[in-house]
Amino acid sequence: MLQFVNDYSEGCHPRILEALTRTNLEQLSGYGADEHCSRAAELIRSACAAPEAEVRFLSGGTQTNRIVIASLLRNYEGVVAAETGHIEAHEAGAVEASGHKVLTLPAREGKLNAGELAAYLDRFFSDENREHMVFPGLVYLSWPTELGTLYSAAELRAISKVCRERGLPLFLDGARLGYGLAGPACDLSLPELAELCDVFSIGGTKVGALLGEAVVFPQGRAPAHFLTTVKQNGGLLAKGRVLGIQFETLFTD
Repeated sequence: MLQFVNDYSEGCHPRILEALTRTNLEQLSGYGADEHCSRAAELIRSACAAPEAEVRFLSGGTQTNRIVIASLLRNYEGVVAAETGHIEAHEAGAVEASGHKVLTLPAREGKLNAGELAAYLDRFFSDENREHMVFPGLVYLSWPTELGTLYSAAELRAISKVCRERGLPLFLDGARLGYGLAGPACDLSLPELAELCDVFSIGGTKVGALLGEAVVFPQGRAPAHFLTTVKQNGGLLAKGRVLGIQFETLFTD
């Protein structure tokens, strides 16, 4: 019987379990400063066609979203998301607990619309009272969305254009990225995502890993002291090898 209650019911792919067993007694540096994390990061850079990318491995999806968003925002800024976005609907206020408001816009089949996003941003920055309001400082997308829909290449390109014209970073939550890339309706690739987003995550938890997410800053510009922020927010594993080995395996074949 197949269970569809969630997408992480089982442990991990047998090749990952074998790799963890095979490397179990290797003595390695901690906190992600090991050869497996380095190799996994290089494989991800290659897959994304982003040789300068900075790649970090975090413990889980909620931690990743909270940490990435908080590290990119000033204390008076919030994050723009669709009203159905994962950070709004299914993360128990983790972003708000970091001190940043989720600024929601209507969802069209689970997606933000580039025109509505542009109109919202233009209204905000032309408002003479904006200094009394929460500033939009980042745009967040779930891909696939909570409804299982996908942004097309044209839709993502349009949103990216709006963000870059207005100087806002674009963060794509890829906790289920593998599903999207494998879907028959997908017309995007990892290199295109790297081109259009300022930061995105690659989920491991839901595609065969025991746990873990990779965070990719395609232009190699992670926020200052990002590792410190990761540790402060509980996203850093002392045995970072556990994440590196898993992503090394996932991106090898």
